[in-house]
Amino acid sequence: MAEARTENRIVISMNNTSLELVEGDITELDVEAIVNPANEKLVLGEGVAGVIKRKGGPSIQDECRRIGTTPTGTAVITGAGKMKFKHIIHAVGPKMGEGDEDRKLSSAVRSSLALADRHGLKSVAIPAISTGNYGFPIERCARILLTEVHRYLQGGTKLERVIVVLYDAPTWKAFARELRRGFR
Repeated sequence: MAEARTENRIVISMNNTSLELVEGDITELDVEAIVNPANEKLVLGEGVAGVIKRKGGPSIQDECRRIGTTPTGTAVITGAGKMKFKHIIHAVGPKMGEGDEDRKLSSAVRSSLALADRHGLKSVAIPAISTGNYGFPIERCARILLTEVHRYLQGGTKLERVIVVLYDAPTWKAFARELRRGFR
């Protein structure tokens, strides 16, 4: 399968896992699962979810409807419909202003990675959860998301590739700056 190519790419190795930072379209990557920044009602709306709904077809929303809801900070998994990867992990990040946003974002990231591991997946792509319609500041998301991925990969995982996919150059640059600062 063709990999989405971009000038903006950083790859580092952590234990036995490759952590990649790329700019591009998450739905075009050659991975086993992607993370969809979802809402608690699991309704595929706009942004990444809208692209998933268009490209994947109605079966994904049907599966979400059967699951029902999931609280902020958690994740559920469905098939990927007509898309080339196998699964979509729907992670519910926080809306800015609802309180305890940092902990909820950390939990959503951790839940996504753990779900990928429990399903025996080797590769997963994760976007900047909550930075779109939910208004989470990009720099803060970069620090929390990368720190949580780093912590998770330290604990022993079967994941071989974790790709953090950013939708535009300014967002990629913010994550790259944070990655260069190191994990805190």
